[in-house]
Parts: sequence; C-alpha cells; structure tokens
Amino acid sequence: MGNHEKFVDAIYTLESNADFIYDGLIENENDFNNINWVIGKDENDNAITTNTCPYASVTWTLVKAEMDKL
Repeated sequence: MGNHEKFVDAIYTLESNADFIYDGLIENENDFNNINWVIGKDENDNAITTNTCPYASVTWTLVKAEMDKL
C-alpha cells in the first residue's frame, strides 16, 4: 500500500465523515497543513475550504501514527 492510500485510510479511520481536497502526496506535517478541508458549499455548489483542519480527531500526529500502522 502506497502513502496515498495509507493517508486516505488514516484520515477515514480517524474521522469517517472527513471531506478534503489535496493534490500530491502527504508525507509530512507541512503537506498536511496544506490540505483543503471542505467546510461547506456556496450557492453554486462549489466547495468552501480551509487549510485549518475542522476535526479535533484529525491531527498530523494522529494521521502519521495511523499511517505507520498500515
């Protein structure tokens, strides 16, 4: 299993309803801090995003620990 799959599995293990957009690999905390977390939709049904993770259960430390288990 590659890092891409591990990352996605780790996020959904920690927060099954997480909604996020990212481009490329997430290999470190800097990459994690650049994820676009979907926090809503505008009147045109486009995603409203933030780089601040809205889920208390999802931090880089916890994601990395889950990735290391896989």
